[in-house]
Amino acid sequence: MQAARETAAVSVEDYLAGERTSEVRHEYLGGMVYAMAGASEFHNLIELNIATALRQHLRGTQCRTFVNDLKLRLNVANQDSFYYPDVMVVCDPRDTDPYAKRFPKILVEVLSPETERIDRREKFSSYIQTETLEEYVLVAQDKMEVTVFRRTSQWAGETLRGSEQIVQLPSIGFSLPLNAIYDGVKLTD
Repeated sequence: MQAARETAAVSVEDYLAGERTSEVRHEYLGGMVYAMAGASEFHNLIELNIATALRQHLRGTQCRTFVNDLKLRLNVANQDSFYYPDVMVVCDPRDTDPYAKRFPKILVEVLSPETERIDRREKFSSYIQTETLEEYVLVAQDKMEVTVFRRTSQWAGETLRGSEQIVQLPSIGFSLPLNAIYDGVKLTD
């Protein structure tokens, strides 16, 4: 979740050095640094449910599942950007940096009122330029709704609603019912 923007432009090297010692995570977009706010209980539960299922499914493969403390490094329009996706699956052997990945196969963002616009527009636009990305998943935390964007469908979104619906991620042969994604989350609708 993004909070207030810091004003002075920062080099990539200074950003990375600062992130290693900072108590607060920051996203970096073309020289500008944005502090990240904390997540809600439901946001955390949804993220954990998805990451746990993915990690279990991918055991014994070259793919790895990461959660929100690992950076995604992108170069979009010749500008470096660093994001902290909620969940990231990486399968590419070129991804050897222990602090930032460049070649994700799947990215998941859990939406909040503060970040939904950024996740749907800015991050979507940046993420889909990543050569290895196959699926981008947006998960509502206030209602049972998941939207999956796939490279194979030219990034057209498929929205799923209802506990019996099943999220399919064909790039890794994975499926997960919405009721498992929302396990432990009290929804209002």
